Amino acid sequence: MAAAPKELLVSSQPRPENPKPKVIPVETTNKDAIKETANKNIAAQTFTFRELAMATKNFRQECLIGEGGFGRVYKGRIEKTSQVVAIKQLDRNGLQGNREFLVEVLMLSLLHHENLVNLIGYCADGEQRLLVYEYMQLGSLEDHLLDVPQEQKPLDWFTRMKIALEAAKGLEYLHDKANPPVIYRDLKSSNILLDKDFNAKLSDFGLAKLGPVGDKTHVSSRVMGTYGYCAPEYQRTGQLTVKSDVYSFGVVLLELITGRRAIDTTRYTEEQNLVTWAQPIFKDPQRFPELADPLLHGDFPLRALHQAVAVAAMCLQEEPSVRPLISDVVTALSFLGTSPSANTTSFDDPSPPSDHNLMSENQNLRDEESIRERQRAVAEAIEWGSNSRHTASRCGSASSL
Repeated sequence: MAAAPKELLVSSQPRPENPKPKVIPVETTNKDAIKETANKNIAAQTFTFRELAMATKNFRQECLIGEGGFGRVYKGRIEKTSQVVAIKQLDRNGLQGNREFLVEVLMLSLLHHENLVNLIGYCADGEQRLLVYEYMQLGSLEDHLLDVPQEQKPLDWFTRMKIALEAAKGLEYLHDKANPPVIYRDLKSSNILLDKDFNAKLSDFGLAKLGPVGDKTHVSSRVMGTYGYCAPEYQRTGQLTVKSDVYSFGVVLLELITGRRAIDTTRYTEEQNLVTWAQPIFKDPQRFPELADPLLHGDFPLRALHQAVAVAAMCLQEEPSVRPLISDVVTALSFLGTSPSANTTSFDDPSPPSDHNLMSENQNLRDEESIRERQRAVAEAIEWGSNSRHTASRCGSASSL
């Protein structure tokens, strides 16, 4: 077995005076340490290889639901509980696979949030390394957003913004609740999974890294992740901060707005890199509608589009110090993920309801106030980002956080 990573092991319980879940860096080298650690935090089940082979009909092709750089994912049913699960079988030939396995078990044994995928258990029989997760019925965001088949209904605007908000909330938990903070490092549309109601959860924590503590501003790491989503300063220097995740989130948000891939070599040269293509448009609000996914057919609130583009532009700032914190992103997006009214298609020009659907006067006033609150909150977030950029520009800041 390959040497296990030094940076992760979890404590048994958070201290009463510190409600944040604590992740303590120590060295571990065997599966008994994994089992002991996981069992101290949650009832992470251990499965035999035979059980998981039976659950997937001996890993038949018909049960295969996904494949990535570190192994295959199968849909299965655990016989003793009749629970439908997703089972990831790591590639036994990849040395990185052992490290991925260890990090993922330790992270998900400690970190729990409604927008993080739930780890049910694992198998470490001999050379076999498998992870068992809750089954997410609709697969990944990538399946519903990019290269959508003609017969498949594209995601509507409000579902897209709901997914963006929930992904941001998952990151917020990792950055602000875990102690020390956890840097996800591999945020991309294929790692955002959707349940039957399009609720979004972050998955695949094998590349996650403990963030800086004390007076440190960053952690250094071998550059890993997915091209097109990695923050430029991380690619250049290997210096990783929570702002690296914010950049990746900006790429995903831009994918949600445009329906385009982060990197698409089938397009013209100047359009192959999504961020590079969008940067000139960010400078001219009159051009923001050019960014909207054609599959939306213009069915979105124009002002909400402007607000979402402004948030994406802030996240994608070249200088990490002027990117917002993910908590500010959550605030800015929290009013974009729900439709203000079933009969309203634009914040700029709401259509009057028909007589037979007319609400009471008080309800109308409440709706108008709700819209104003939405606009005010997002405007404040955008103003905050603008002020941050101006301040950084005056100070000539070049810090990494």
